[in-house]
Amino acid sequence: MILSKEELYAPLLAERDRLRQELASLNQQESEIISRATSESAGYGNHLADDATDTFEHQKILSLRNSVERRLRAVEEALARFERGEYGFCERCGAEIDLARLEAIPYTTLCLRCQRIQEMSSRR
Repeated sequence: MILSKEELYAPLLAERDRLRQELASLNQQESEIISRATSESAGYGNHLADDATDTFEHQKILSLRNSVERRLRAVEEALARFERGEYGFCERCGAEIDLARLEAIPYTTLCLRCQRIQEMSSRR
């Protein structure tokens, strides 16, 4: 069963809340790694592999955080479009985005046709 546009608002709110929690968790993990890395004993009592593991984990968290932040911005922009009455319309051509596409990716800004055009032009 395909949801209506109005029924997609609550899942967007839930996704925003989930992403905010995930971002807070990632920030906490990053703080712990930085704290460990900057402690007075960092590099002295640890095996080099332990320091390398912390560096790897920090880079992984940075990458995850960037991804979560991008998705959170997209969800917040979708909610703003909802408030302005612009939700569900392609920002490129203005056509109404298919409800099945919105259900699958509720923060999408492009109809399927414009998404394909964008992907083809980015491959060149």
